[in-house]
Amino acid sequence: MAHILDIKTAGKPLNEAEKVLIMVHGRGGSAQDILSLSQYLNVKDYALLAPQATKGSWYPFSFIAPVEQNEPWLSSAIENIGKTVEKALAEGIEPENIYFFGFSQGACLTLEFLARNAQKFGGAAAIIGGVIGEKINRENYKGDFAQTPIFLGTSNPDFHVPVERVYATANILREMNADVNEKVYQNFGHSINQEEIELANSLIFV
Repeated sequence: MAHILDIKTAGKPLNEAEKVLIMVHGRGGSAQDILSLSQYLNVKDYALLAPQATKGSWYPFSFIAPVEQNEPWLSSAIENIGKTVEKALAEGIEPENIYFFGFSQGACLTLEFLARNAQKFGGAAAIIGGVIGEKINRENYKGDFAQTPIFLGTSNPDFHVPVERVYATANILREMNADVNEKVYQNFGHSINQEEIELANSLIFV
C-alpha cells in the first residue's frame, strides 16, 4: 500500500549539475513521459529527476475526494517527492536551485508537497492542479516561500480540477509569500499548451 521509490533521471548528471528539475507525471502517465517534455523547457543544464508512481497513479481517487479515501497512497506519494528532493540535497544542490514541474495529478501532488514544505525553492510550474483534499486543510501548510516563483496554468472548465481550487491554491501560496502567476484558458481541455510552456520558461526556467 505504499509507493516504491523509483526515480528516473535525464539531463545533466546530478553530481555535475548546479540546478535540478523534479518532474511529476499525471495519472496513467509515466516518469519517461514527463521527462520527454523537458526538451521544450529551458533546462538543458539541469539534472532531471522524475519519480515513477507505482502502478501509474499517485493516489486512487480524485484529488478533491476526502483525504482518507486516498490514503495511504497519498502520504506515501508526498514522501516520495520529499525523498526525491533529499536526493538532490544530498548531492549539494541548494534548495533555491531545485525546481518543479507537475501535470494534472502530478501538479496536485507537487503543489501539496510545496505547500507543506514551503521555503525558497528555484520555482515551480503546475499545469492543471491544486492543493489536495475535499476541504482545504490550511493547517497542513507551513513555511515561507521567500518569493519563489510559481506558475499555475489550467483550463476552465476542466473535468478533473475545478478552477475554483486553482484560484484557492494561488491565494494560499501568495499568503505563504510565493510569487504566483496563474493563467486560465477557456475550454482548452486537459492538456498542456504551447503558451503554458512559454510562460513556464519565462517565469520559472530563466
